[in-house]
Amino acid sequence: MRSSVEIYNVRTGRAREVWQTDKLVEAPNFSPDGCYLLLNGDGLLWRLPLDGGEVVKVDTGFAVNCNNDHGISPDGTEIVISDKTEFGKSTIYVLPIEGGTPRLVTENQPSYWHGWSPDGCQLAYCGIRNDLFDIYTISVDGGAETRLTHGEGRNDGPDYSADGQWIYFNSSRTGLMQIWRIHPDGSGLEQVTSDNQGNWFAHPSPSNDKVLILSYDPSVFDHPRDLDVRLRLMDMDGGNLKTLFELFGGQGTINVPCWSPDGEEFAYVRYFPVRS
Repeated sequence: MRSSVEIYNVRTGRAREVWQTDKLVEAPNFSPDGCYLLLNGDGLLWRLPLDGGEVVKVDTGFAVNCNNDHGISPDGTEIVISDKTEFGKSTIYVLPIEGGTPRLVTENQPSYWHGWSPDGCQLAYCGIRNDLFDIYTISVDGGAETRLTHGEGRNDGPDYSADGQWIYFNSSRTGLMQIWRIHPDGSGLEQVTSDNQGNWFAHPSPSNDKVLILSYDPSVFDHPRDLDVRLRLMDMDGGNLKTLFELFGGQGTINVPCWSPDGEEFAYVRYFPVRS
């Protein structure tokens, strides 16, 4: 096996395996109705039914180089993808939930989607402009992008709180990668974590009371896969930060929003070592 798709229940503290495959799959999103997970693998998107049905490929039209930055709109009618087929660099598109032709959102590349505002109107993403990794937002209909950070270290992984008041992201502006948050209008910047771990991919729960993060050892640069990492849970302000469990993973484990609609569970991918 290469990938194990699993679901963890934060109330019971128990995990269950959903699917194992010898393929590399990444970044599970729960559907808004909780019936399936959306994953990427081999440059495509796949629906994994949670009732035990077969995995089904999503029609993404010309976009056949999708990375692990994808998600589903709050109302369940659209999918957002990050794909490099058309321009050779990651670009954000949206398409109907049932699949179809992608519609361009970001004209500037590379852009890596990470969050959808609760009202469905805005997308948050990491954009690399002049070698600077910063947080941007844009209307789901496209147009001008709004820059929220300005090259203070590397800024990545933005995701909205359920009430729409905050965008959580990770930043290396103080050295080691830590979790920060900022209001969507660019005000109120706050540091949320400050410890001796490399913290990435903050995902606020739908109940707006907890934030899930992935943590690396402090010696690790960037967010590679195939390492021992930790999934940790904290209050919205960073309090009561605790490790839920350790696993072999990293890149692809929880890159994008992964909570169940009721906020009781989250999905993730555990990896098995590559064998020669």
